[in-house]
Amino acid sequence: MRERLPPTSNPTHKGAERGKRKRKMTAREREKGVLHERLQLLRSVTNSSAPSKASIIVDASKYIEELKQNIEACKRDLAEESCLPMVTVETLEKGFLINVFCDKNCPGLLVSVLEAFEALGLEVSDASISCADSFRLEAVGGEPQNESVDAQMVRQVVAQAVEKWAES
Repeated sequence: MRERLPPTSNPTHKGAERGKRKRKMTAREREKGVLHERLQLLRSVTNSSAPSKASIIVDASKYIEELKQNIEACKRDLAEESCLPMVTVETLEKGFLINVFCDKNCPGLLVSVLEAFEALGLEVSDASISCADSFRLEAVGGEPQNESVDAQMVRQVVAQAVEKWAES
């Protein structure tokens, strides 16, 4: 009967183990290379000059926090801008059709817009106003006393009145 050698002493088995170890090493080296590439990419994206992996990750974390703060600031700015009423002005045969609209109720805005009409010398001949849940003004202003007033000027003056109202 033939004596069996333990698996470690089997020459073919040793070769197989060496092959496995080599494959594991090459896989580890590949993973290490990929990790290094990703850290370098992270370093470049975050404009980090840190030499160590930990410092790069800390810089990336700070960068992400800055981005989050920028996003929140943009959201606040957008919310403030979207609160301003929209102003449109069309030229009619004799006068202008002025529309001011906002999705929310705007206490005091009507007074500001009417003061702008007065400053332009526009007399309101017809108006439809709603201020319950939203603000909507549709007014027909007769011919202005000053003939140099055009639709663009009316829009600009009313828009300035809206901005002034928003600041108060």
